[in-house]
Amino acid sequence: MQAKAIISNFASLKQTEIMSIERELNKRSGSKCELCGAEENLKIYQVLPTKKGGLDESILACSTCIDQIENPDNVDLNHWRCLNDSMWNENVAVQVVAWRMLSRMRAAEWPQELLDMMYLDEDTLAWAQATGEGEDDENKLVHRDSNGVILEHGDSVVLIKDLKVKGSSMVAKQGTAVRNIRLDHENAEYIEGKVDGQQIVIITQYVKKI
Repeated sequence: MQAKAIISNFASLKQTEIMSIERELNKRSGSKCELCGAEENLKIYQVLPTKKGGLDESILACSTCIDQIENPDNVDLNHWRCLNDSMWNENVAVQVVAWRMLSRMRAAEWPQELLDMMYLDEDTLAWAQATGEGEDDENKLVHRDSNGVILEHGDSVVLIKDLKVKGSSMVAKQGTAVRNIRLDHENAEYIEGKVDGQQIVIITQYVKKI
């Protein structure tokens, strides 16, 4: 089954570029989920945070894997025994997702054993750790919007007041949507996102998750 592109995850790319990524992912994976090997309900999954949002930052994954990646409460340990094989995938984006899922499940014995066997170079490890997986809960920064809702990498937010952008004459207007945000891993009150094509730092108390 051919993958169906998730266009909303690739807002910065043209439709022709998405279709090209789709073709290459199917070719690369043999039209199978690159995590569990499933052949049904395949989708392009963009591994956040991204720099360019292209093929090298995407994987082909089934709806079951994507649901459990995005919803920690739905994780089925037995499903992820597939990582015993896919953690060795030569594609970095697959390695990153495997590392994140093993880190999430590391309280169980076998995920920790697999995690101990993995080797990621410095840049790949930094990418894998960018979403906060692997950190102890007591040390993990939690970013919350103005309503106290937890914010994650890749979320979309809306500004709830006009914000003067420091160091420029730009004013980010109330009601502006900021998509694919990035979290500041040193300060729980800061996130980053693009407004009118400019990357800016935004204080979490002035945004609402959408």
